Amino acid sequence: MQHFPIFLNLSGRTVLILGHGEMADRKAVPLRQAGALIRMAARFAPVDLDGCALAVGADASEADLQALSAAAYAAGIPVNVVDRPELCSYISPAIVDRSPIVIAISTGGAAPVLARLLRARIEAAVPPAFGRLAAIAAEFKSAFRRRWPEMAQRRRVLERLLSGRAADLVFAGQDDAARAAFAAALHDAAPQAGLVYLVGAGPGAADLLTLRAQRLLGEADVVAYTSQVGFAVLDMARRDSSRLHTDAPDRIAALAKAGQKVVWLRHGNPQRDADQAALAEAGVVAEIVPGIG
Repeated sequence: MQHFPIFLNLSGRTVLILGHGEMADRKAVPLRQAGALIRMAARFAPVDLDGCALAVGADASEADLQALSAAAYAAGIPVNVVDRPELCSYISPAIVDRSPIVIAISTGGAAPVLARLLRARIEAAVPPAFGRLAAIAAEFKSAFRRRWPEMAQRRRVLERLLSGRAADLVFAGQDDAARAAFAAALHDAAPQAGLVYLVGAGPGAADLLTLRAQRLLGEADVVAYTSQVGFAVLDMARRDSSRLHTDAPDRIAALAKAGQKVVWLRHGNPQRDADQAALAEAGVVAEIVPGIG
């Protein structure tokens, strides 16, 4: 990863845009939408950076762009110069805005046109209703934290809502009914014990995993594995999931009984075996998921 992706809070903060013309004007639009205060300058002077949180170079002379980049680097102010990655300390991505969901796509300056093409595909795959669904979930965030202070239990409830009836209602344009579904969930019983999914990791190539195996890795609270499973497959798991190097069914059963959703990665393609029988004997539901596409 050449650049670390990050989202900045620019509300009420000053951003310098150096240059004039169509490009400079276009760069100002999303920054204003993010709440930034725009300072425009046709020529660069060091004083222009005073109090700035960010700097952008667009339609300006080569000397001014070079000076802006050097001064911003020296002051520790993130700077982007359009189509000049060697002068940039950050890359301006292509953006899919489904506020409060925002998706940024970057090629590290290698192929900006490709980033825009990918944005078009993502815009088609992620309709605006996702933003409304996220906003409704945010309304209930505090109440859900109080109702289920344990993160694993809270996540299970939210996964059910965000992929089930509440989501369907939002996509049908019935936002108030979706809010009612969220409110009703607060009165539901505590989530039941977690499940164990025995997922085949195949020979260790991440691109051989089925879509279902990839989805489960992205949802798992705990990913159990042995040394036979490659790191490329482990990297498909959710970043904040726990990793457990074990092949002991009793440890995995204990996690599931505590409400954790566990993916147990198995080398090759798992079959019904003694491990699944041991989980069943411990009262834990275990499902075999072929992991090779």
